[in-house]
Amino acid sequence: MEHICLDLEGVLVPEIWAEVAKHTGEDKFKLTTQDLKDYSELMDMRMELVRSLNINMKDINDIVDSMEPFEGAREFLDWVRDNFQLTIVSDSFYELTWPLIRKLGTPSINCHYLDIQDGELKGYKLRQSNNKQKVVQALKEMKFTVFASGDSYNDIQMLNEADYGVFFQAPEHIKDEFPNIDVVNSHTELKELFISKSQFVERGE
Repeated sequence: MEHICLDLEGVLVPEIWAEVAKHTGEDKFKLTTQDLKDYSELMDMRMELVRSLNINMKDINDIVDSMEPFEGAREFLDWVRDNFQLTIVSDSFYELTWPLIRKLGTPSINCHYLDIQDGELKGYKLRQSNNKQKVVQALKEMKFTVFASGDSYNDIQMLNEADYGVFFQAPEHIKDEFPNIDVVNSHTELKELFISKSQFVERGE
């Protein structure tokens, strides 16, 4: 049995904190895991910005509620779930992503937790270190063949750990740094690649 692990932001939905940047005017929110390799450094910076700008969780939730998945992402996920096992593996947070997950048809997601107290965002709690890589390792231990796709530095361990990993619309500097990892630029290309790499039998109608 084959299991597909997909990153969320950058593959299925826009970057949430980049959207926060648009609403607040704070350009530092535009920095993502495509820019910084140290995820804790990135999140610590975001938490400090949230505190300094007095942004509460309702403000962020309102922004996320207004966002939509990428065009074709829901249809792509419906196809994946018809034909493979699927887990979204994200370094985002349940409390942040849930409106978008619902718009994607509520697929299974493995991610982290926010520390919210009286409506204020106080910090974050990682599920575990190297979570994406460990999710793939656990699936392989259960005898799944694992395919994975992501777009950023924090996806590299997952892509390398998978039986087959591929970049989705990764920026040029990341593609240049990891030339051993294949690249696709659309969900149609990703679908075709998964079919070509699998023992594929169409199960959907």
